[in-house]
Amino acid sequence: MRKYSIIIPVYNRPDELQELLECLSRQTVRNFEVIIVEDGSRVKADVVVAGYSSRLDIKYFYKENGGQGFARNYGFERASGDYFILLDSDALIEPDYLAIVDKKLDTDYVDLYGGPDTDHPSFSPIQKAISYSMTSLFTTGGIRGKKNNMGGTFHPRSFNMGLSRKVWEQTGGFLTSRMGEDILFSIAAIRLGFRSALIPEAFIYHKRRTGFVPFFKQLKFFGRARINIGRFYPDELKLVHTFPLLFTLGVCSIPLWLLVYEPFFYLGLIGLGIYVSLLFVDALGKTKNVEVAFLSVAAAFVQLFGYGTGFLQEGWKRIWEKKSHRETGATIEYPS
Repeated sequence: MRKYSIIIPVYNRPDELQELLECLSRQTVRNFEVIIVEDGSRVKADVVVAGYSSRLDIKYFYKENGGQGFARNYGFERASGDYFILLDSDALIEPDYLAIVDKKLDTDYVDLYGGPDTDHPSFSPIQKAISYSMTSLFTTGGIRGKKNNMGGTFHPRSFNMGLSRKVWEQTGGFLTSRMGEDILFSIAAIRLGFRSALIPEAFIYHKRRTGFVPFFKQLKFFGRARINIGRFYPDELKLVHTFPLLFTLGVCSIPLWLLVYEPFFYLGLIGLGIYVSLLFVDALGKTKNVEVAFLSVAAAFVQLFGYGTGFLQEGWKRIWEKKSHRETGATIEYPS
């Protein structure tokens, strides 16, 4: 029987980790171990982990802060399973999550998989709005977490990712600790010939951010990360990835058209109004909540502006740096 190693990097999130461990303790499939890597946290989760020692096959490790990518590598090195599963500490899963993955690997084996994320009924309205925005076709959600996404081959993300031991052995793990490290890892695995797949039913409830300011900072980081991916794999930087930047520049330029050419100003307002209306109607249809729908409109603008700003910032930096430059430094604060 296949044994799984569930690897969870943690940084100052003991309460959230406890909720995830509770979910893991209720899994219907039991052939797994849990590897907790405390990545230099000031607020440790050791007491929380100890509370599950009788209910889970769980191992706890503390290391100096080096960022989530290297924390996962640390977990790989200490895992005994045949197949590794990566989850963010702010995730929740259903009791049949591992059973779904196990069935998929039994019937149509892949060495690399990813699952989608969604919101939980208990989430706050802002969390639900952010979740909608991050998965919507009207934002960058339209190019992530889909079987056939506009960005090309499906690249599993580390908030909900699985990989065989063979993938780890051949890739050597995460090349960087931040700035798109999970996409870089997926690209490296796929280019070695490993097949990737989305398992739609293996979803997680992803808490994400609880306010628009930290959400903006997170998406700004994601925009920067996309440029960093282009440092390693220039052909992976595609036109579709510029859409948030173009949206940001377009919206910001609308007032200027009033001074330059008034008809374009009104066309811009009309276009923006149509976009907002479609966004609101779609959000209302999916969330069935007027408050969440209004917040979803705000979340979409925060997401696109954040991503576009980060993309511009790192892209401008990339223009002037040596083309051989690689972004490999560690991170102190986890961006996701």
